[in-house]
Amino acid sequence: VDIYDLLLFTIVREPSIGGVGVDLSDKAAVLAASAKIINWQMVGLLIGGILWGTIGDKKGRLSVLFGSIALYSIANFVTGYVQTVDQYAWARFVAGVGLAGELGAGITLVSELLPKNKRGIGTSLVAGIGLFGAVFAYFTYNYTQDWRLCYKIGGGLGIFLLLLRIS
Repeated sequence: VDIYDLLLFTIVREPSIGGVGVDLSDKAAVLAASAKIINWQMVGLLIGGILWGTIGDKKGRLSVLFGSIALYSIANFVTGYVQTVDQYAWARFVAGVGLAGELGAGITLVSELLPKNKRGIGTSLVAGIGLFGAVFAYFTYNYTQDWRLCYKIGGGLGIFLLLLRIS
């Protein structure tokens, strides 16, 4: 789910930029809007990594995992309703903050819970299986052809994941 969210913008970039009012024939405007949105998402990842790492050390990795999944799921769902480039950038920033916590806490938990000789395999499995999220994002967009629905599906998948992890 996290890689789905992380890479979804690159998959739906042009239709989503056009959907928030950018003229797709103006390549400079498309590039500027795309750069703004992805940069805000990356800044969110950077800030989120520091924030969630600090919280994880103080409150525990499990609470970080739950909080970050909830945050990026809500941000994903909200992204499905944005109307301007600025709203899109802010929604992706918040999603980036949430994603950083889930990515960091998830790998850290796997590393801490597995014996020393199995950690490499465990983290490789997490990363490898996570790549299927990108494949799923691609096929979701190809099937629906609706970038807004793809973000809403991502938010729903995150909430579903959160419920699975809580139970």
